[in-house]
Amino acid sequence: MNRRRFLRLSAAVPFIASALMGVNHANAANETKDWNHYRVTTQVDIPATNEAVQLWLPLPATRLGDYQRAQTPHWKVSDDGKAKLMLIKPYNTLVLHVSWPTTTAGQHSVTMTQSVSTRNRHIDLKTPPANPVKLTAEEMALYLQPMRYLPTDGIVAKTANKIIQGRGDNNIDRAKMIYDWVVANTQRDPKTQGCGDGNVKQMLDSGNLSGKCADINALFVALARSVGIPARDAYGVRLGKSDMGFNSLGKDGDITKAQHCRAEFYMEGYGWIPVDPADVRKVMLEEQAGGLPFSDPKVQKANDWMFGGWEMNWMAYNHAHDLKLPGTQDQAAYLMYPQAQVGDTKLDSLKPDAFKYSINSVKL
Repeated sequence: MNRRRFLRLSAAVPFIASALMGVNHANAANETKDWNHYRVTTQVDIPATNEAVQLWLPLPATRLGDYQRAQTPHWKVSDDGKAKLMLIKPYNTLVLHVSWPTTTAGQHSVTMTQSVSTRNRHIDLKTPPANPVKLTAEEMALYLQPMRYLPTDGIVAKTANKIIQGRGDNNIDRAKMIYDWVVANTQRDPKTQGCGDGNVKQMLDSGNLSGKCADINALFVALARSVGIPARDAYGVRLGKSDMGFNSLGKDGDITKAQHCRAEFYMEGYGWIPVDPADVRKVMLEEQAGGLPFSDPKVQKANDWMFGGWEMNWMAYNHAHDLKLPGTQDQAAYLMYPQAQVGDTKLDSLKPDAFKYSINSVKL
């Protein structure tokens, strides 16, 4: 058996982390009020092989507004593995990239631990905040552009324009019309693998608007962008149980399969406004055996809260689409799960038992 070697963060890591703090436009806030604190541990064990191995682990954004903070991660890497923290443009996506050369036989493992603090986020849509986020022209263009699975022309633009029909005085009004339409016309499909692939054009072309969060919330994002509303997905994972009474919207302990995508849209004078139509559909399907109708008070509570609010028993990794991972020519539609490659073969990140990874969350 090869002697294990332990690697920790290099001196460059605090520099990257502090750079991210500037990128994410934090509003002034009382940093001690209403925060929940979690310790998140990711364990990866890749089966023995004589081929070169690469691993990419998504990391939570270091600082997001006044609702998320993540401390510097610590990790241990087996054998001759080399680990590097990377910041990938243009979405400032944090990734831990680990590689093992072909000369390193046997099982490869990584253990990573990170402390994350979050607090609930809710925007008063009647009163603009004192210090709203202001997007640069470059950022505005980034969150309006079409993506591989999120086109903004053709059937997407046609559908969005049919929804709003020229109505609405501002982005909040128009986004609410799109949000209501998405909630009313989609369905959560428990048979969808993972969180879905987010192929909006395929959904609209087929007329099958069922799926999971990466499908339903991507639909909101694409429709919003197509009528000039900057919007983005937020890819992450649930960290703890819901304190708002939603049994279906929380997970603690083993969160290996608790990934969840959310969405945001931008309104000048307000900044980024959180939404989550996918979780409204999840409450309707899973909160009670047999499902709940939209008229149920619990569904109404979710529907009202999730236009402008996120319960932060969840952490955000990134907002990236069509991400080119370091060390490979492939593009990932999004990065919400650990990714690995053995030789030229990509491992299936939706099968953590075969891939052998686990994620655990403990509330501190």
